[in-house]
Amino acid sequence: MKKTLDQSLSILLILLMVVITFDVLLGVFTRYVIGNQPGWTEELARFLLIWISIFGAAYAAGQHQHLAIDLISTSLSPSRDKQLKTFVNMLVAIFVFSVFIIGGSRLIYITAYLGQTSPALKIPMSVVYGVIPVSGICILLYMFASKQESNRIAANFKQESIV
Repeated sequence: MKKTLDQSLSILLILLMVVITFDVLLGVFTRYVIGNQPGWTEELARFLLIWISIFGAAYAAGQHQHLAIDLISTSLSPSRDKQLKTFVNMLVAIFVFSVFIIGGSRLIYITAYLGQTSPALKIPMSVVYGVIPVSGICILLYMFASKQESNRIAANFKQESIV
C-alpha cells in the first residue's frame, strides 16, 4: 500500500510541477513579450502551488521527512521513545482527521453550497479545496502503513528471539 501511495503521489507531484512550470512560463512570456497576460495564468499557478504544497506535505509525512524536534526522544530509553512516538502519532492522526478530513470536507461542502467559483478560471472552489481531505486521507494511510510495518518488524523480531 505504501509503495502504491508513494508512486501515485510522486507522479501527481511531478505532473503538477510540470504544469505549474509551463503555466508560469506562459504567464511571463505573455506579459513581457506579448504585453497582455491572461488573468487565468496567475490563478492557476496559485491553485497549483496550493495543491503541490499540501500533497507535498502528505508525501513528506509518508517519507518521515516532516519537521520534528527530537530533543526529548533522544534522552529517553528505547521503550519510552517508542511510547512517545506512538502518542505523537495518535495526536497527529487526531489532528489530521479533525482538521484535514472533517474540516476540509466541511469547507468543500460550504463552498459547493454557496456556489463559489474562482474569478478567472470559473472552476468551483470546492474542487480547489478538495486537496485538503484527500491529502488527509493519504497521511492517515501512510500512518496506518507505517504502524503495520513496525508491528510486522516487532513480530518478526519476537519470533526470531524465540527460535
